[in-house]
Amino acid sequence: MYLELKNISKSFGEKEVVKDLSLSLPKGELLCLLGASGCGKTTTLKMISGFLKTDKGQILVDGQDITTLAPEKRPVSTVFQSYALFPHMSVLENVIYGLKFRGIRKKEAREMGMEYLKIVDMEEYAGASIGEISGGQQQRVALVRSLITKPKVLLLDEPLSNLDAKLRVKMREEIREIQKKYEITMVFVTHDQEEAMVLGDQIAIMDQGKFVQIRKRCICIHRMILQEISLEYPTVLLISMEIQYAADRRNWNLQQKVL
Repeated sequence: MYLELKNISKSFGEKEVVKDLSLSLPKGELLCLLGASGCGKTTTLKMISGFLKTDKGQILVDGQDITTLAPEKRPVSTVFQSYALFPHMSVLENVIYGLKFRGIRKKEAREMGMEYLKIVDMEEYAGASIGEISGGQQQRVALVRSLITKPKVLLLDEPLSNLDAKLRVKMREEIREIQKKYEITMVFVTHDQEEAMVLGDQIAIMDQGKFVQIRKRCICIHRMILQEISLEYPTVLLISMEIQYAADRRNWNLQQKVL
């Protein structure tokens, strides 16, 4: 597995916020951490990125134990909810900011920056200031700024929460398209069930610092549809339950064959 969390925990004072979490994510897949505010999603993301230290457990990326590495030493990049763009820099300067810590010369960095801006159709705004572009455009800048350093894992902490509903739909489609095209391993934090269903190859549902379910997207969508039908037509509830049982049994059998 490409990203592995092994029994990680985090407490603040006497309150245990993340409790003995474990999961495995294959290379090139997108995992959505889904749950209500305060369930431990962002804390988990910060432990993967290195902005918070784990109290116990291990974090591995591509077989490397990164648990004790500083954030800048990890093969991980983060798109924050607030984007964290520099208002005094141009769009291009924001995109290439992280490259100066990689020893890449300015001319090469600018060329790389333009190439990455083309990915999100933002090359014509390279010289613009951050205040001159829209919220959706700022989100694109934040995304390619994280991608340009070529991280092994890209973390996104509710990056669409500041956008209006129409733009959210457009941006999540763009994120999914880029993720699939470049086979980027991503962890995407959200409290929006529809967003998780659209984006995630896997969906980990969190509650009170624990994973209560980790499911493939196809199984989650199947269950959601059955639940909606059952609420409108109670007579099919028993059939729905039987189909769910069969799906679970089939999934368990497949897992046993893999093992």
